[in-house]
Amino acid sequence: MKIFTNTRHCLLFVFVSFIYIASSCNELTSRDTKAILEKADTTEVTAPEVEKLPILDTVDYNNRMLGLANGDTTGRWPVLAALPLPGAILPFNRIVAFYGNLFSTRMGILGELPKEEMLAKLQQEVANWQAADSTTKTIPALHYIAVTAQSQPGSGNMYRLRMPFHQIDTILAWAKSIDALVFLDIQVGHSSVAEEVAMLATYLQLPNVHLGIDPEFSMKNGEAPGRRIGYFTADDINDAIDLLAAAVKEYKLPPKVLVVHRFTQGMIKNYENIKIIPEVQVVIDMDGFGDKVLKESTYKRYIFKRACALYRV
Repeated sequence: MKIFTNTRHCLLFVFVSFIYIASSCNELTSRDTKAILEKADTTEVTAPEVEKLPILDTVDYNNRMLGLANGDTTGRWPVLAALPLPGAILPFNRIVAFYGNLFSTRMGILGELPKEEMLAKLQQEVANWQAADSTTKTIPALHYIAVTAQSQPGSGNMYRLRMPFHQIDTILAWAKSIDALVFLDIQVGHSSVAEEVAMLATYLQLPNVHLGIDPEFSMKNGEAPGRRIGYFTADDINDAIDLLAAAVKEYKLPPKVLVVHRFTQGMIKNYENIKIIPEVQVVIDMDGFGDKVLKESTYKRYIFKRACALYRV
């Protein structure tokens, strides 16, 4: 297990355990899409009363960062960076997340299994990780794809489909039953990070709701999602950071976690310009294809040598 950080122009990279159990990131079927549109609705979420945030234990924070550098002798890790705000989840906790969409059994375990079976399996995974490492608290999370990429343009010609708010409400209720975090994930298609995150602003007022963004389906040259791998620039990622930071400041929240999915070098452009701010903890979820050797080589080429970023998975 590793956790890392960085300096100016290079964000804080800390390794945290995000377990995304998914069978595919394919889009929803046309039948799924029809059902979603028929059930679409609006909702209002009342932000909870603000609780006094704990004081950040800087000694514990720095010690954990040093420990998670795994004795690195290259000088890359850990990297000095601004401390997060009090109440930060990382690196004090390990997050184990189940990923998916309730309208599809093909997009991840969250929608693949019945509710009770899925939640029980998640809790068992959390228990397994806690038993394996008692020094770091393990917490569960539900990572819900709230905006899915589509192969057809749709009514707005954006090649994306927003899930109805009542489905997000369902995820929030499930998460509350096991004291879990919630991540709302967006696949923008021909839309933008700023536009799609803004649509979720009401939910991001909640202290347990965080964000995921997926560059794979960000198609900047007019292609339909799924035909080639898309990308985000630092500006795209900074748009998400700015919106999350604004919510943290306005509602006096602990830092938000932003997960950026990635499995190729080209999925994130000019990464050195990603902002480093205390209000948002950025996680680069460096996925990989193939066996262990291939994943390790991908990690060493794109993450370890470029000691610039955030919390890494």
